Amino acid sequence: MAVIVNIETSTNVCSTALTAEGQILTHFEDFSGRNHAELLSGYIKGCLDFAAEREIKPEAVAVSIGPGSYTGLRIGLSEAKGLCYALDIPLIGVNTLELMATRVMFSTDDVDPDSILVAMLDARRMEVFTAAYDFALSPLMPPQPLVLDENSYAEILASGRPVLFFGNGMAKWRDFLGENAPADAKFVDGVDPLAVDMVALAERAFARRDFIDTAYSTPLYLKEFQATTPKKNIFGN
Repeated sequence: MAVIVNIETSTNVCSTALTAEGQILTHFEDFSGRNHAELLSGYIKGCLDFAAEREIKPEAVAVSIGPGSYTGLRIGLSEAKGLCYALDIPLIGVNTLELMATRVMFSTDDVDPDSILVAMLDARRMEVFTAAYDFALSPLMPPQPLVLDENSYAEILASGRPVLFFGNGMAKWRDFLGENAPADAKFVDGVDPLAVDMVALAERAFARRDFIDTAYSTPLYLKEFQATTPKKNIFGN
């Protein structure tokens, strides 16, 4: 198994982890806000210093490629590409929604293996980036932007299988359902995409030589960026 530097910046959490043989050697995380530009380089250096002190050579960089925050994804991918060029090692792209599903599979107690895993990332207002997976990570609902309404996830909820909803977009869906939430719908709190949870997906990609292009790869945005115009103040400036 490979020594991998893992980078995750798709939400307001900034994190890195150095992993090898399925183990987390060291990791750095910040949950306080969108401080990726200020913190990420130092976190990566911390991983590299740890490796150098133990004469360990990173063999790949894994980065969460989205969906998620436009700015966060760009920062993470740019840093990952620079590191790959500097160390002459390959780049692995990890889907953020798959990463979250993996976290729930491995860290949630007493999960029925027949459950459907529904990852939800906040995309503002009543919209989320979402996908649904089974325990083999086969997509039952492909990654997509979704405006939540009374018909959202209708087929999945009608399947008769337990359905686990999670991610920072989950709360708006739970509030929307209110008392009408089906009995099979479960809500898992505290599921953030983190670098420490990238181990399984990153090592699988490395074993398969499933790398992305270091020069031309782009984040998985799922929808175009929509810039907003700053409001004028009372003086018209």
